[in-house]
Amino acid sequence: MENMIPFISDVGFPIVVTLYLLYRIETKLNVLIETIQSLPQRMKEESTFQI
Repeated sequence: MENMIPFISDVGFPIVVTLYLLYRIETKLNVLIETIQSLPQRMKEESTFQI
C-alpha cells in the first residue's frame, strides 16, 4: 500500500488535467453538433429568401 501512494500522487495530476480538458472539449463538441444539425434548416431558409 505504501508503494501506491507515490504512484497515485504522480499519476493523479495528469488524470485531473485530462478529465478537465475532456470536459471542455465535450462542451465545444455539443455546440458544434447543434450547429451542424441546424445547418440544413438554415440553408433551406437562405434558399427561399433568394428566390
